[in-house]
Amino acid sequence: MAFESLSEKLNAAFKKMRGKGRLSQSDIKEAMREVRMALLEADVSYKVVKDFTKTVTERASGREVLEALSPAQMVIKIVNEELCALMGGETQKLNIGSKSPSVVMLVGLQGAGKTTNGAKLAGYMRKQGKRPLLAACDIYRPAAIKQLETVGAQLNIPVFQMGQTNPVGIAKAAVEHAKKHGNDLVFLDTAGRLHIDEALMEELKNIRDAVQPAEILLVVDAMTGQDAVNAATAFDEALGVTGVMLSKLDGDARGGAALSIRAATGKPIKFIGVGEKLDMIEPFHPDRMASRILGMGDVLTLIEKAEQSFDEKKALETAERLRANKFTLTDYLDQMAQIKSMGSIQDIAGMLPGVDASALSGAQVDEKALARQEAIILSMTPDERENPGKLNSSRKKRIAAGSGTAVVDVNRVLKQYETMQQMVKQLNSKGMKKKQKRMGRMGGGFPGLPGGFGF
Repeated sequence: MAFESLSEKLNAAFKKMRGKGRLSQSDIKEAMREVRMALLEADVSYKVVKDFTKTVTERASGREVLEALSPAQMVIKIVNEELCALMGGETQKLNIGSKSPSVVMLVGLQGAGKTTNGAKLAGYMRKQGKRPLLAACDIYRPAAIKQLETVGAQLNIPVFQMGQTNPVGIAKAAVEHAKKHGNDLVFLDTAGRLHIDEALMEELKNIRDAVQPAEILLVVDAMTGQDAVNAATAFDEALGVTGVMLSKLDGDARGGAALSIRAATGKPIKFIGVGEKLDMIEPFHPDRMASRILGMGDVLTLIEKAEQSFDEKKALETAERLRANKFTLTDYLDQMAQIKSMGSIQDIAGMLPGVDASALSGAQVDEKALARQEAIILSMTPDERENPGKLNSSRKKRIAAGSGTAVVDVNRVLKQYETMQQMVKQLNSKGMKKKQKRMGRMGGGFPGLPGGFGF
């Protein structure tokens, strides 16, 4: 995941400071030297690093920090605030014009991920109540139109294409098509090149002038580091980019692009691609990203992920079964499915406050463990899931063979399920005791009332 190395080095620098009751100017100077090296190794531009460390040093050298009871925490707070400011300060939304349809023009170099991430963004906006249309304006790259149609079909979003004709004409026709068919957002998937050239820029300018987009969104590959900043600067000078979308931020990116683009171009990062799946796109929150870089977690994003995978009706049914101590392997399977839908275990853990994501990078997090457990439970009959006590040795052998695992793996899943079952019983028991205490304080209890509602 991006920023792992940066997060590790920054935490190492601050760890030295936390052990000191008071900070001297030399302590701050040494810490800023390590911060500077960490940012440069993350491929942040030299000028951005120089200005950043200068600002932090000036703020950290103030009397309120040097005389504070926890000066190290004050310095970390300052670094957090400056990182947030460096990345834009506030979350920026997609520009939606007053006229309908509103046009979003996707631009960038070839290989940056315009087609896939444009489709992701269209899917995201549809969840916000919009009716998007994807338009295939890339007539040069082989199979570009087919790729857009494929991802559009997967997201159930219509795709407008006219084959390999004039891209400007395609863009204008797409807008007219959207007007007639009630689409209020048009995403133009334009052609990229392996490098910036005059022919590319001229074509993009012609499309821009023909359809007057409300947003010109530059898609850049986060793994290209400073090259992403150079591309952003060139596209902005030629077209007047209004925002940036970082793709492949889930890969082995050092993160320098995210920290440099805003400072270099003045253009906000609006969205980030965080995985290969078509729903793995997030609005870019500078404050949350700064917290994650400094190992403070990102609880808000974790909550949002949980809400997206949350099935309210099923949750209420599960809650009732838990209160009645009827937690079965089917319920256990449902819980695993919701966890899987939130993303990788490592990413989820990295969003928890106090969990150092860099420390997890060396850990062997077996992402396939949930899939194996799921296969084991699915190899059981419905009756066996509801009544796991029936699972004798012959049934376990059949389940192991059906799931491609061993009997020891089946026993491990059953043991974990039993542990979960015991936890549910304990929670229900505690809830009942609290209820009885409350009733006692009120002057009497209700012996016939079922317990467990304190869960």
